[in-house]
Amino acid sequence: MSQPTPPQIISVANSTSHPDSKAQSEASRSSNSQNFNTPASIMSRFSIPIDALTSRVNLSGRFDGLRNTSISSRFANLRPISEFLDAKRISKPANFGEVQSRVNYNLGYFSSNYAAVFAMLSIYSLLNNLLMLFVICLVIGGMYGIGKLEGNDLQIAGYRATTSQLYTALFIIAVPLGLFSSPFTTVLWLIGASGVTILGHAAFLDKPIETAFSEEAV
Repeated sequence: MSQPTPPQIISVANSTSHPDSKAQSEASRSSNSQNFNTPASIMSRFSIPIDALTSRVNLSGRFDGLRNTSISSRFANLRPISEFLDAKRISKPANFGEVQSRVNYNLGYFSSNYAAVFAMLSIYSLLNNLLMLFVICLVIGGMYGIGKLEGNDLQIAGYRATTSQLYTALFIIAVPLGLFSSPFTTVLWLIGASGVTILGHAAFLDKPIETAFSEEAV
C-alpha cells in the first residue's frame, strides 16, 4: 500500500511590513510630493513659447534690419502724419490672425515713424531724469576730451595726468552717479512705453484697402 503524501506547507508572507520600512516609505512619498510642489517644479510645468511669439511677427529680422540701417536712411522714409495717424483706419482687430497681419504690415511700412516715436520717448525719459542725462553728457564729453589729447598727458598748473588716469577718474565719477540715477527704472519705462505705443498702434491701425484687396486676390 502506498503511504499518503504529507500535506504541503505553504508559507504566507506577512502582509504587514516592518514599522521602520513603512515609515521610510511614507517619508520618501512625502518628500517626493514636497519636491513636486516646490515653486521650481510648478514653474517648470508652464513654459511661455517666446520663440513662437516672436517668430510670428519676425522681431529678430526687424531688429537685424534696424542695426544694419544708418540713421539718415532710417528717418528718410518717414510717412506723412495724416497717414500715420489716420483715425478712419483705426479699428478693433477681429482675431489674433488679423493682429498678426496688421503688426507685420505696419512694422515694415511705418518703421521710420516708429523709430521717431522711440527717439521721442527716449528724449522724454532723459528729460525726466536729469541726473542720467548729466551722466551721459559727462561720459561723452569726457571721452571726447581725453581722445583729443591723442595719448598725451594733461598738464594743469603743474599737475600731470596720463590718459589712463583720466579714464580711471571718469569711471570712478560716472559709475556711482549712473547707478544713483536709477537707470534700470528708466530703461524699463522706455521699453514698456515703446512696446505699448508701437505695438498698440500697429495692432489697431488697419491696412489700406488696396493692400487688403491685393492680398485677397492672391
